[in-house]
Amino acid sequence: MTRGIEFLGDALEVIKKFPVKTRVSMGHALHVAQQGDKVLYAKPLKGMGGGAMVMEVCDDFGGNTFRVMYTVKIGSKVYVLHAFQKKSKQGIETSKSEIDVVKARLKKAKEMAGM
Repeated sequence: MTRGIEFLGDALEVIKKFPVKTRVSMGHALHVAQQGDKVLYAKPLKGMGGGAMVMEVCDDFGGNTFRVMYTVKIGSKVYVLHAFQKKSKQGIETSKSEIDVVKARLKKAKEMAGM
């Protein structure tokens, strides 16, 4: 059974601006999530806790890193919480401002799912 998908905030518009190769990679990961599985390059985003596991998929293209965060642990849909191009050239850690967006949208997804 294929789960529905819900894009929160500007996630879909941001993904549409990613390079074609990256859009294909991200789209594949989200489609697999809708089928109830996960791609090998999806990993849990640390620090989200609360049983609503947030997954992150990354793609490097043209010297840039693109990220999409989603959850499948809320209700019956895949909620795409956030998508962005990583700005920092140092380290792999996601910035606090990006994590704050994910947390706010995770809260919204829970509300939408009646949790």
